[in-house]
Amino acid sequence: MGTNRPVENAGAVPDKLSSRCQTLWQALRARTARVGVIGLGYVGLPLANLFHHRGFPVIGFDIDQRKVEALQAGVSYIGHIPATRVAELMADGRFLPTADFSRIREADTVSICVPTPLDEYREPDLSFIESTGRAIAPFLRPGQLIVLESTTYPGTTREVLLPILEAGSNLKAGTDFFLAYSPEREDPGNPHFSTASIPKVVGGLNAESQVLAVALYEQAAGQIVPVTSLEVAEACKILENTYRAVNIALVNEMKILFDRMQLSIWEVIEAAKTKPFGFQAFYPGPGLGGHCIPIDPFYLTWLARRFGLNTRFIELAGEVNSKMPGYVVEQVIRGLNGQGKAVKGAKIAIIGIAYKKNVDDPRESPAFEIIKELAQWGADLSYHDPHIPQMPRMRKYDLRLSSQPLSESYLGQQDCVLIVTDHSAIDWELVLRASKFVVDPRNALGQVAGSREHVIN
Repeated sequence: MGTNRPVENAGAVPDKLSSRCQTLWQALRARTARVGVIGLGYVGLPLANLFHHRGFPVIGFDIDQRKVEALQAGVSYIGHIPATRVAELMADGRFLPTADFSRIREADTVSICVPTPLDEYREPDLSFIESTGRAIAPFLRPGQLIVLESTTYPGTTREVLLPILEAGSNLKAGTDFFLAYSPEREDPGNPHFSTASIPKVVGGLNAESQVLAVALYEQAAGQIVPVTSLEVAEACKILENTYRAVNIALVNEMKILFDRMQLSIWEVIEAAKTKPFGFQAFYPGPGLGGHCIPIDPFYLTWLARRFGLNTRFIELAGEVNSKMPGYVVEQVIRGLNGQGKAVKGAKIAIIGIAYKKNVDDPRESPAFEIIKELAQWGADLSYHDPHIPQMPRMRKYDLRLSSQPLSESYLGQQDCVLIVTDHSAIDWELVLRASKFVVDPRNALGQVAGSREHVIN
């Protein structure tokens, strides 16, 4: 896989740079280099916005012409990037959104921020990376820096992307053009950390690729963390998200156990948090969501099989987490039965369908699996989410529902209110007061004053 070919003096400027490397390095330091970003979604658009904010001319590429047209019109399609900022992006002429990939030749650097989902067999789907590589390769020119940011398994940049770029461009990576990997660490909706403040891990194909990637990202990120190879940088992101997935699985399993023992997992966690060392709090929920944590551990288990190994611990964590939507459905069914009601025909309101609080991103949200299972039981379903007015069509789900206004009348008509996402904008006091029966796997009502006799969490 090439991990035995480290970059010497990672992050340091070599004594002698090639003329191509020197030219781009100077342009990056002067912020005159034109930065390209491929994929204007939840990762790419904030990155393009950041480079623009730091004074770079930016070209944003996306195959979705609707996104391009929205940006050209000053319209934001991502909740945490306001329309006013998009209007600023377009106002000074330094940001160009386009679906024309031939304009890759105009960019001095190209950061690739495209999805890396799982296929139907829970194996890595690198089709977006591969198609992007084939789309840009004919338009590469000497002296450019290409950086893959998409989360993937160690070896992808060297073994998958590099051959596509070289074959399609007739250029040599590391000599004619430069290649690096720097994992995205975007956390939408996090008020404490942004693209600019999160440290940026950077691994280059060779020393000059590393120098240029560091020079690019140090103009935007607050801290650069150079590592010795592409593969170390790739493995870093996989480890980060697998760590979270495993610990979430632990508390999910503890929740099921403590429910059986009639103990509150939330109170137990709060007590454990008082220990000043050796414990980090993770919280249970209705299932994993988003574009990283539900996916990355499976990339690692797939990679392990290539090396003849079984990652049993990680696979068990994935099994526990994947069962949580079903466990929540069981809580709903048991709760309704306790009231003498069948789930068939019961009115059930889902509160929150985004994968995490305060974002408009539904990717891999457990809400969709929960809704599908409850629909199979014959429930009469509706939802409220202040960030997602219409349920979008997903890769595996096509549920045509619209968000309902949250009112005392609406809640009072429901046989069950199920909280999947605990958005801050929701009036939780109203939910507690007006609902007949609530299943709250997020503990959203934990700090709300009032009777909880009708709440299961």
